[in-house]
Amino acid sequence: TGASGGIGLEMARIHARNGDDLVLVARSEDKLLELKRALEKAEDIEVQVIVKDLASPDAAREIHSGLTSEGVKIDYLINNAGIGDYGLFHESSWEKQAAMIDLNVKSLTRLAHLFSADMVRQGSGRIMNVASTASFQPGPLMSVYYATKHYVLAFSEAIAQELDEYGITVTALCPGPTESGFQKQAKMEESRLVTTFPLPSAREVAEYGYRAMMNGKRVAVHGMMNKFLAQSVRFAPRKLSTAVVRKLQETR
Repeated sequence: TGASGGIGLEMARIHARNGDDLVLVARSEDKLLELKRALEKAEDIEVQVIVKDLASPDAAREIHSGLTSEGVKIDYLINNAGIGDYGLFHESSWEKQAAMIDLNVKSLTRLAHLFSADMVRQGSGRIMNVASTASFQPGPLMSVYYATKHYVLAFSEAIAQELDEYGITVTALCPGPTESGFQKQAKMEESRLVTTFPLPSAREVAEYGYRAMMNGKRVAVHGMMNKFLAQSVRFAPRKLSTAVVRKLQETR
């Protein structure tokens, strides 16, 4: 989900509540305009809407050049848009796997590259890249998705170290399964990973992520059970880890 739903929508509401003007990016114009009207009515802020498919090759550059030409200064970059897919890799649609890599990896990296350079010149800024608890191990039945989120975590930690000396923080937010549009889009509503435990709301995860970003936390794993599982992977044999993830991913 981008700014029009799920964690991205709740992030927008939190920033609006704290008096931040917003630039919202997603594919759904109707949802973005509805959110713009609601936030501007509720808070004394300005909201700019950009309707864009972030998976397209030139989206990041077009967003950045447009905002630069308008003199818009970005203090917080939140890379939240992402998609998943569920099923055996060899049976999957290559077009969907490619779009996932373009959105989850290439677009996020390009946006971070463009806006971090601006932040260095400004001498301040915060970046949040939404990763996942999937970042910490391989994921049978969602192999490409897990791999993209591993990339997001590794990339975020690396640039966090690089940008620290310039006064810029980078946070990798790692939620577990969350009540949002993601499970439906990825066609994994019946997975044990989703049905076994109660899911936190998108608002809970967004509130946690916002606090982590404002505190400059580099890796923020939401939920005690998720923290435990993320750490336990380090001590488990990798073959066992993938077998456990496969079992959790399967439907009952």
